[in-house]
Amino acid sequence: MSQFEQQTTKFRNEAGFIAALDQSGGSTPKALKLYGIAENAYSGDAQMMDLIHTMRSRIITSPAFTGERILAAILFEATMDRDIDGRPTADYLWNVKRVVPILKIDKGLENEANGVQLMKPMPELDKLLAKAKSKGIFGTKERSVIKHANAAGIQAVVDQQMAVARQVVAGGLVPIIEPEVDIRCPDKADAEALLKSALQKGLDALPTGQLVMLKLTLPELDNLYADFVKHPRVLKVVALSGGYSRDDANRKLARQHGMVASFSRALTEGLTAQHSDAEFNAALDASIQSIYEASKT
Repeated sequence: MSQFEQQTTKFRNEAGFIAALDQSGGSTPKALKLYGIAENAYSGDAQMMDLIHTMRSRIITSPAFTGERILAAILFEATMDRDIDGRPTADYLWNVKRVVPILKIDKGLENEANGVQLMKPMPELDKLLAKAKSKGIFGTKERSVIKHANAAGIQAVVDQQMAVARQVVAGGLVPIIEPEVDIRCPDKADAEALLKSALQKGLDALPTGQLVMLKLTLPELDNLYADFVKHPRVLKVVALSGGYSRDDANRKLARQHGMVASFSRALTEGLTAQHSDAEFNAALDASIQSIYEASKT
C-alpha cells in the first residue's frame, strides 16, 4: 500500500481529529501573544516565524501529540519548508508520529463583496502543489469567509472553492474545502442553509473517484451537514472552532454526528511559552483528549 493509500485509509477508518497549526503572517502575532510572547519580544517577520516554528515544534514533538488521537496536522508553507528534530516537517509528522501532513495553500482573503470574502488569486498554485507532493504532503486547505446570507456571494465562494479543489485533485492531493461562516454572521442559520445547498450541487458534480474534505463552521442546526458525512466524494467532514472557546466548540461538536474537529486556537488554548515541559505536555494532553472525545460522536 502506498503512503497516500495508507493515509487515506487512516482518514476512513481511524478516530481522531485534525490539528490546525497553520497560522500565517496575519494571524501569527495573535497566536504568539496567546502563547505568552508579546509583539515587543521580537522584530521582523523572520524572527516572528522562528518563534512560531519553535511553538509548533514544541507541540508536534510533545509525547501527547501522536497519531493515536490526531489524524492530521495542517501546516503553513514555511512550516513545511522547515525541519523538526532534523527531519522535514511532513516526514517527521508521518514517519515519526503517524500524523498525516496537510498544507494551507490560500494566500489570504479579498475584501468583502456580496457578504463574503473570496480567496486571493493563487497564480503559483500548480508549482506549490508539486512542491507539496514532493515533500510528502497528503492534502491542502483553502479558506474563504461568509459574513452574510447572500446567495450570490455564497455561490461565488463555492464556485471558487470547487475550482481550486479540482486543481488540487489534478495535482495528486486531497483538498479541504473551507467556506467558513463567520460565527458573528447575523443570519448564520440562513447562510448555512444556502451554503449546504450550493455545496451539495458542487459535490454531486465531482467526477466519480475524486475525493475532497469539508471544513465547516459548527452549525446552528445540529447535524445540518450529516448528508456530507455519507457523500461518496467526501473523505471527511471537519469542524473549525471559529472563535468559540474550546469548551463551547467541544460541546457543539459533540452534537454533530460523524463530524470531527479541525481546531487551531481552541487546540492551543492555555498553552504558554512559560510552561515547563511537564506543564506544557499535561495541558496539551488534556486539550487533545477533550477534542478527541468530542470528535468521536
